[in-house]
Amino acid sequence: MTDTPPRVSSGIAGLDTILRGGFAPHRLYLVEGTPGSGKTTLALKFLLDGVRRGERGLYVTLSETAEELDAVAQSHGWDLSALTLFELATVDEVLGEARDQTVLHPWELELGGTIRLIQEQVAATNPVLVVFDSLSELRLLAQDPLRYRRQVLALKQYFAGRRITVLLLDDLSADASQRDAHLHSLCHGVITLERVTPDFGKALRRLQVQKLRGIDFISGYHDLRIRHGGIEVFPRLVASDHHAPFVGENTSSGVRELDALLDGGPLRGTCTLITGPAGTGKTTIALQYVRAAYERGEASAIFEFDERVGTLLTRAKAMKLDLMEPLEKGLLVLEQIDPGEMSPGEFASLIRNAVEQRGCRLIVIDSLNGYMAAMPHTQQLILQMHELLSYLNQQGVVTILVNPQSGLIDTIATATLNVSYIADTVILTRYFEAEGRMRKAISVIKNRGGAHEDSIRELRVDTQGVRLSGPLVEFRGVMTGTPEYIGSREPLIEDRHLGT
Repeated sequence: MTDTPPRVSSGIAGLDTILRGGFAPHRLYLVEGTPGSGKTTLALKFLLDGVRRGERGLYVTLSETAEELDAVAQSHGWDLSALTLFELATVDEVLGEARDQTVLHPWELELGGTIRLIQEQVAATNPVLVVFDSLSELRLLAQDPLRYRRQVLALKQYFAGRRITVLLLDDLSADASQRDAHLHSLCHGVITLERVTPDFGKALRRLQVQKLRGIDFISGYHDLRIRHGGIEVFPRLVASDHHAPFVGENTSSGVRELDALLDGGPLRGTCTLITGPAGTGKTTIALQYVRAAYERGEASAIFEFDERVGTLLTRAKAMKLDLMEPLEKGLLVLEQIDPGEMSPGEFASLIRNAVEQRGCRLIVIDSLNGYMAAMPHTQQLILQMHELLSYLNQQGVVTILVNPQSGLIDTIATATLNVSYIADTVILTRYFEAEGRMRKAISVIKNRGGAHEDSIRELRVDTQGVRLSGPLVEFRGVMTGTPEYIGSREPLIEDRHLGT
């Protein structure tokens, strides 16, 4: 039994994860995508990573000039001097006696002469890795689909005989009816890159591996971003691939009455949804759990969609929930998410880094509405959130989702929207009126992790922090926002009834 040869890294960590380690060596791969989707950047990174490992790389270009490739490299801070760039747009060997011509365009070359030049260059440089850019020019030279297919097959056999790993780039410029339907079958693997421009916000990119013989790759779409230094790929999160043992114990908020609502607090490995109208203290309750985690020596992360970080820090300090101390000690990750600039895959990657690299045991997403509003172009967003929460649950992380309901005063029917099914615990905050004052009520309406109080308490958030009263037993209809006093004396909810 022969050993399986080591994989060839793509030079992109996320793509290697999707490919379960990288490319199988000595094979032909197709990288296709429209202009601007990132094919050239991916190909250059593939070759440069080979140079880092001491492997010779050859970039054969029929479509881009050396100056254009160098401009791409400079934008990422790369040096291409260790690569061999073979630019067929400026060679004249194929013309035989007409060697005095200095510029030769791809469509002026005979296909056989082009293939011969490529083979001669490969024989001269003896590369380990080759990028061919692009098949669209080869398709134009071939004219006939059968001839084109035969030449691609001949290239495949030639490179395989020399034990070379090859990336063929195709910009999909030809009409779908003119593309060779058998090209995918000739290649060992096919990677498709896409560039999507939403109605508002930056253009987003994604890729999928359409086929990869002999490898159980991660299927589906994977978000990616081109930034200085190359391409960052965010593999689609598969929760079942990530499980860590943990003890499902309660996590305290540090407020006795709040913990009593949940029979000790949320269990590790569960998700808590805090929902209610704006201004009822949802974010402050979440920050109370963050502060309590810090006091236990545990790291937390807050992903803020709705509120500026500076405003959040100022407000937290005024409520006796100073976050600067845990930030300075590295026990708090505070990320401001810019709506319109973030893909679901990148957001999931941020959370994974917080959990796996920073050791965060508590994650706060503020808010769920902000998350959905930031990515309206993405289909099945709730399902992606479900997978993300499943991952966090399997890591033993306590997750808190803040979900503002529409409007300031509303009924309970719209408070939980369509996301309550993904939460293990639902905490509901409401406004109610008493003695001519707007007051806040809090209750737990769902807790899969165990018992919970069915009582309703008054919630007070002020300079003394988060405080809760005893159960509101002398009112009816508090959760509707129109309470009715049913006690034996005048309704009165005083500060002396609030827990300290």
